[in-house]
Amino acid sequence: MALRPDLSPPCERTGDHVAGPAPDRATAGEVLSAYLHEQSTAFLRNLRLHRESGSDARGAGDAARELRAAARRISGALHTFRPLTDETWADQLRTELGWLSGTLAREHAYADRLARLLAALHRVAGPAEPAGAPRSPEGDAPPPQRSRTTGTREGTRDGRTRDDRSRDDRTRDPKDPAATNAAGAARAGALLDRQLTLARTRAHSAALQALGSSRFHAVADAVAVLASEAPLDKNAADRLATEALPPLADHAHRRLAEAVTALPLTRSGHPYNAAALSTDDRQDAAWHQVRLLLRHSRYAQEVADGGVTDLRLLEAARALERHRDAAEAATAAAAAARTPRIAPATAYALGILHADQRHEVEAARYAFTRAWRPA
Repeated sequence: MALRPDLSPPCERTGDHVAGPAPDRATAGEVLSAYLHEQSTAFLRNLRLHRESGSDARGAGDAARELRAAARRISGALHTFRPLTDETWADQLRTELGWLSGTLAREHAYADRLARLLAALHRVAGPAEPAGAPRSPEGDAPPPQRSRTTGTREGTRDGRTRDDRSRDDRTRDPKDPAATNAAGAARAGALLDRQLTLARTRAHSAALQALGSSRFHAVADAVAVLASEAPLDKNAADRLATEALPPLADHAHRRLAEAVTALPLTRSGHPYNAAALSTDDRQDAAWHQVRLLLRHSRYAQEVADGGVTDLRLLEAARALERHRDAAEAATAAAAAARTPRIAPATAYALGILHADQRHEVEAARYAFTRAWRPA
């Protein structure tokens, strides 16, 4: 198979996905069927694990994640090698798998986004108490000493020490920047927690409804068909794999290379270039499209090259996953900052958080550029 543009010299490869017929002796249909059989089996296995997980949230999350990975691989293979399949059937299954994968992904995406934003907020806001944590007047201060004669706490009549009163006075002092920033960060965290937890709850309900729908059962039945016999175009699938698969895989690689060429890699190849600080959605969309095309290229390679994975493509894919997560987190912070009637300190904390995540976007673009065009 021809090497992808901009990826020479070739890097080390590894993989363990497909153990089907040898491509030099098998037909294209046999190789593609073996791949689809393996992924459909993984889909059905993780669907069973998800149903049996019960109250095990972690087990359900892991099963859903593996189920979505199998669905993406099935969809990617049907997209790239569409001429070898029953195209009407393949297009319909791809659409349904996209619906299912997207529906199941939202709940976990909201949970991961909230955890990411709260961790970033705690990092950029300094040693302020994290959102949602119980707060006490004493904080981390040592307990007040008791009087040997009266047995009451030394200090004022209300039992609070001088250190307690001083700390509370600083917190209430509107002229203290540290106290104002800490209060704004706490309110920002609480606001993000409310908004993203609500979104996660709605996504969870939508996922449960989807898993119980007739539409989902139709998808599961269609995937079960792949586990036994993939609907293929007999004339095209009877060609040798070495003749039929590489041209289709190379087309996926060319589409990826063309999309990457349109990216500002020269600027993104320099650290701290500030290119990603722009909030232009069109700029992010080009990078998101490359992420999808990179996924198709990786899956096409898994089929055509017998299950091997180019480590350079894998590293680039991880960078673009980080790019997506940071971009979506920045969007969530900006949306929270547009909440009506929030305090200026809260809006300021959300603005700092938004800028922090856009810097993460910049770092991810830099990492992708280094992976795609190594020195």
